[in-house]
Amino acid sequence: MTSLTGPETGALAGCVVDAVDVHAFEIPTDGPGGREQDGTLEWDATTLVLVRVHAGGRTGLGYTYGDVSVASFVRSVLTPVVEGAPVSSPPALWERMGARMRNAGRPGVGAMARSAVDVALWDLKARLLGLPLVHLLPAHHDRVPVYGSGGFTNYPLDRLTDQLAGWVGQGIGRVKLKTSRDPDADPRRLSAVRRAVGGETELFTDANGALGRKEALYWAHRFHDEWDVRWFEEPVGSADLAGLRMLRERGPARLEITAGEYAFTAQDFANLTEGPEPAVDCLQADVTRCGGITGVLEVAGLSAVRHLDLSAHCAPAVSAHAFCAVRRLRHLEYFHDHVRVERLLFEGTLSPAGGALRPDTSRPGLGLEVRWADAEPYRVHGERPPH
Repeated sequence: MTSLTGPETGALAGCVVDAVDVHAFEIPTDGPGGREQDGTLEWDATTLVLVRVHAGGRTGLGYTYGDVSVASFVRSVLTPVVEGAPVSSPPALWERMGARMRNAGRPGVGAMARSAVDVALWDLKARLLGLPLVHLLPAHHDRVPVYGSGGFTNYPLDRLTDQLAGWVGQGIGRVKLKTSRDPDADPRRLSAVRRAVGGETELFTDANGALGRKEALYWAHRFHDEWDVRWFEEPVGSADLAGLRMLRERGPARLEITAGEYAFTAQDFANLTEGPEPAVDCLQADVTRCGGITGVLEVAGLSAVRHLDLSAHCAPAVSAHAFCAVRRLRHLEYFHDHVRVERLLFEGTLSPAGGALRPDTSRPGLGLEVRWADAEPYRVHGERPPH
């Protein structure tokens, strides 16, 4: 077990976690008929689970996107580990949370719960020190390039093209659409998007694991040859390592095969990168699923050792800080749903400039504050804190 003892100075001296509170908010989608679709799933709302950690008169916040059961996991399994513990070393508490989770389950809900708490602990430490979070981390960069992402399979063509062209108009040179719900419809959608965004814009696709191996290989060649697609995300399920490797080996050389957004543990990422050749051309990680900021730092080391770039999956308000600490940084998915939810629930969110998000170094921690009045109508767990 990692020790939490050691020299502490200044604002952290003797400072322990006073309390943890947990909230969840369910935000309806703004898609056609109140629904959105990708290659394998249809949904009508996005749930954000918010964790706040209090110490020394300051409050750190973290969050994840998942079922409301994540909030219950935080409360029953992780809060007893964190309350009363020193705030000086989030990775040490991350280790303790992992040990406590052993019989409750580390992947899935458990990983998302630990991610939210870990982010809150890092945010708290930065606020106690009066630092922006990016300055507390071993940063290699001062900004994170982004690509616009949405393009759901149930969007009518005009909404699809307007959304992706809108990102290009904001100076974002990469855009992604969902595919493979109805492969026969994809040529018309891709042709409309390519016309709308122009030939210089990098075009990405995401099948969300909807295709079989041979079907994915067929579409990999068509995507590349007909629409100059450069990024094919989860053409097959991310657990199909042999399928991903086959597509890397037999697909077009300029079409990258990517996965990792559903990796919860270090071993999940190792599985994607091990062997004579990795299963992906570019690795993905989601800070709200892979163990929070501490988890991202572990994955960053793995990506560097395996000579793979790492792309951030969603949660832009946190990822803009966390992925500045990734040496082999590629970019961040600027995802329509998460951008919309974060702007609704938080003050201090970031907007792209020059195709990138730059952390706000004038504010401590993540620079976020909760908009309680705006959030309250969407609450599905917890109680509004007293003011």
